[in-house]
Order: sequence, then structure tokens, then C-alpha cells
Amino acid sequence: MKELLTTVASLMGAWAFLQGILTTVFPPELRLAAVKFFKQFFNYLSSYCYYDITEIDGVNTNELYNAVQIYLSSSASVTGTRLSLTRGLNSSSITFGLSNNDRLVDNYQGVTVEWEHVVAARQTQTFTWRPLPEEKRGFILRVRKNDKQLVLNSYLDFVTEKANELRRKNQDRLLYTNSRGGSLDSRGHPWESVPFKHPSTFDTLAMDPLKKSEIMADLQDFVNGEAFYQKTGRAWKRGYLLYGPPGTGKSSMIAAMANFLRYDIYDLELTEVSTNSELRKLLMKTTSKSIIVIEDIDCSINLTNRINNSGGGGGNPNIRRSSYDLPAIPTEEKTNTITLSGLLNFTDGLWSCCGSERIFVFTTNHIEKLDPALLRSGRMDMHIHMSFCSFQSLKILLNNYLGYQESDLPDEIWSEIEAIIDSAAITPADVSELLIKHRRDKKKAIDELTEVLRTRSQQNRGKQGNGGNVDHVEDEEQEKRPLENSDNGSGYDCSGNGDEKVDQQE
Repeated sequence: MKELLTTVASLMGAWAFLQGILTTVFPPELRLAAVKFFKQFFNYLSSYCYYDITEIDGVNTNELYNAVQIYLSSSASVTGTRLSLTRGLNSSSITFGLSNNDRLVDNYQGVTVEWEHVVAARQTQTFTWRPLPEEKRGFILRVRKNDKQLVLNSYLDFVTEKANELRRKNQDRLLYTNSRGGSLDSRGHPWESVPFKHPSTFDTLAMDPLKKSEIMADLQDFVNGEAFYQKTGRAWKRGYLLYGPPGTGKSSMIAAMANFLRYDIYDLELTEVSTNSELRKLLMKTTSKSIIVIEDIDCSINLTNRINNSGGGGGNPNIRRSSYDLPAIPTEEKTNTITLSGLLNFTDGLWSCCGSERIFVFTTNHIEKLDPALLRSGRMDMHIHMSFCSFQSLKILLNNYLGYQESDLPDEIWSEIEAIIDSAAITPADVSELLIKHRRDKKKAIDELTEVLRTRSQQNRGKQGNGGNVDHVEDEEQEKRPLENSDNGSGYDCSGNGDEKVDQQE
């Protein structure tokens, strides 16, 4: 035993001596260079090459990582043996995916590739303007060197196109809203989302069929217009302005557009955005194939007509010179400094082309309150007047709620309704509520609807005969809280009351 310990001690001494010599003769820099050389040498002899696809590319999310994740979820559900199953909150589908550090083999045009999902703990972060995930995720693609060109030139494009197709067909569309105060989630995103399941479609939308066909054709031309926009040097985006009284279906129109195009919706709440810079960052974090919505833009921040806000006040500090640089009205909680210039750049400036295939939709009850610069073509390309219920719109509502076709009612009733529907000035929302209330008694629903139309028509004609204006302002508009500037005592009223009268709608 003593001899064994003596031998071990001698070997340890010899090893320590040799290690000292090696450290002296071969310094760490030389050893590192040697290891790098041998690694490159063996990689050169290897018949495979490897590509890393990380989740985070600098400060932005790597879109290729998301595409690979979606593509492999369809392949994993069929060929995978060890899968991770996830289901989002309120989601109707289960998502398949590779488990951590698991592998999956895929075939493309006779070429075999191998994907590996790598998950590792992230090292301690230095100071950064946005939080990063605690785990570092990525995919490693292993391919034969002989198949390198096919993978780079064709396979990755195929993966991206397949992922986009799967996203449109299988993935639930999402409704996003910006986080309160511009806060970011754990993955650095300023948007919060829920599944979008609004049932509105163009078939059920109460609108003149010719106008609906025109809108649908315009949307379809936009979707198929990538080559056209590229040829003409325009950013691949389009703007729609929906204006009209409350209850005429502006929100339903947005939902119908999203369902028709299968796009996600970003509902931008301007009152939660503090600065123009924050507004641009929100735009950068939106995805392609999406609809960016600002509802009731005339009530969100002070973007009223500059002509109405300007005047020859001389040195009066209370006279507004221009709303291009006019900040939003401050509240007690925080100061909002978004300007009209910032919003114009958001919709039509250089930052508006940081993505592609996006639609901007603004809604308002008072188009006359908006600045003309916001309404011009290139920003709001198509103005859609959401008017009161017409005869054609009423037919659609009767079919939706009561299942009535044109042949199910006597010609006398149709003729009477057609004669008084325009002068009644009733919104589709009012008609829908009446039909819902009496949907179990169809005859009573028709009788009460006819009576309501007669009463409103007589009242409106009486007001017109006396030289008065028909009041088209609904109760829900009066519930909107007027935003007032406490500094100079001026503001704008979203309630529709006050000195400004609402013109007679079409």
C-alpha cells in the first residue's frame, strides 16, 4: 500500500512538472489557437455544416425562428416521438413543438436535414433598454455540405412560406392592445394579445351590397398587389377611414375586414402612448398581414382641424398656432406629448414602411373635426361612410335575425318600409336590438319595426318642415368624456353637443 501511494505521488509530481513546462512553452493564447485550428480542420473533413437560428436577433425577434417553430409544429405532430404540447389562454387549438434539446429529421426534395431545438440558460445580462428572456432559445440546422445551396436558396424559403400558410389557416387570429404606460412583457413585447373570435363577416354586415363589393375588391387588390406596390415604389400599406354616426357598424366592418383577410388586429390606444418615439416603437413591433386600428380618433387625443384651431390672436398665448406640434391634452396621471406630426409620420412617414402588407383603419364620428392632412390619399386612401340603415341593409338584417327572405313578406310591407326607411334615419344597431328583442315572435318584430320607422320618419320630417336639423347623435356618444385642456381652458367635445351641429347624413 505504501509503494502504491509513493507511485501515485510520483506521478502527480511528474504531471505538475510537465504542466508547468507546457504552460511555459505553450501559453494559453497558443493553446487556444491550436484548439481553433484543429476544430476547423475537423469541420473541414466533416461532411456536415451547421446553421444557428436564434430567437432574438439583436434587439428584435427573429422572424425566421418563429417560422421554423410553426413549420416544425406541423411536422412534429406527425413524425415526432417526444413533443411539447402547449395551448394558449382561450385558444381553441393545441400546438405541437420540439422538446428542449430534442431533434427532428425533415426531408425536402430528397434531401435530409436535421433540426435541433437548443434551450440554455442566459448569462447574467448587462444593462439593456429592453428585458431579454431568461432562457436562450434557438434551432440548429444540420445539412450535408453537398446540399448546402439547395437549403439556403430554396428550403428556408419553403419553410417560411409554409409557416405563413399554416399561420393563416390554423393559428387563431389575435387581437392586440398596447400595454398600459408602454410597459414591456417578459419577452420584450409592448403588445398584449387575446384570441380574436369576432363572428362578423361581409355576408352579415348591414351595408349596401354594391358598397361591400367595392370594399372587398379593394382589399383583394391590396393583398395581391405586392408586385404593383414594388413596381410603383410605394410602401405596401393602405389606409381606410370609417366615419359616420355611432351604431352604424364601424367596429363590425373592422372585424369583417380581419376575417376576410385573415389578418391580426392591433387596437392602438393612443391615450396610453406618451411620446412620438413610443408610437414608433409600437409600430416596429407590429407584424405583417395585420390591421392597425385607432378607434374614435377624434376623441383619443387633440388632433382637430388646424384651421379651426388657428387664428389671428396676435400675442395671445391661448391661441393655438398649429396642431402639427400641439401635444395631446395632459391628464392627471401622465403627460401625453403625441403630436399630429408624429401621427402623420406613423401612418405615412419613413417609419410606416418598416413592415409590409399592413392596413391602417381610423374611425371617427365627426370627420369634420379631423385635420385635412390626416385625411389625404396616401394616409387614408379610402373613405367609407357608414350611414344609417338603408333598404338593402334592412333586408340583410331581417335575413340575419329572422331568416326572412324578400318573398316571406307581403309587397305592401316592403313598399312601405322602402318609402320611409331613409327619412327614419335609424342605425343598424337600433334595428338589430329591436329584432333581437322579438326574435321569438317574428310577426311582432315586423310590426314594431314598421311602427318605429313610421314614428321616426314623421318626427324627422316635422323637424325638417320647421327648419330644424335632425339630431343624429346617439346616447352612447354623449357618454364619451370630453377631453379639456386645463391650462388654457380650451378643448374639444366628443359628445356631439355644444355649438357644433351634426350635418344631415346621407
